[in-house]
Amino acid sequence: MKAKLLVSACLLGQRVRYDGDSKRIGDDRLSQWQDEGRLVVVCPEVAGGLPTPRPGAQVEGADGPAVHRGEARVLTAAGVDVTPEFVKGANVALKLAQDNDCQIALLKARSPSCGSRRGYDGTHTGNVIDGSGVTAALLSEHGIEVFNEEDLDAVQAALERLDSHD
Repeated sequence: MKAKLLVSACLLGQRVRYDGDSKRIGDDRLSQWQDEGRLVVVCPEVAGGLPTPRPGAQVEGADGPAVHRGEARVLTAAGVDVTPEFVKGANVALKLAQDNDCQIALLKARSPSCGSRRGYDGTHTGNVIDGSGVTAALLSEHGIEVFNEEDLDAVQAALERLDSHD
């Protein structure tokens, strides 16, 4: 059986982003992986109960792990706390990944849910800092390797590595 890959729904063209849009990746490998039945699709924010469209939100200090420790929140620019929805969505994504034996994930860069290396600092001023989103942090904490859309070569290599261990 080919290795499965948890993937952000917006990267496949689903209009689930906060602004009601998508961030479709035009790379043929995504279509190939979908045709091979490898993709397990999720939008953690929608899975957590947030509507589309919705106000943009950011993790305080771009620190997803701190959200899980109860030390940081996810807030909209108006100051509305959406932390419970983000945590719920992260847990849904983790369960989906575990239920489908996904050892890797391809998630949207700089997202407050899915960002894996860099994120907005929580001030809603466009400042990007090192840090991860709520879902990316939870997946990583459970041993799932997280990539973003800028890492497609690394995703392909990881899938090939996992396939060779079957």
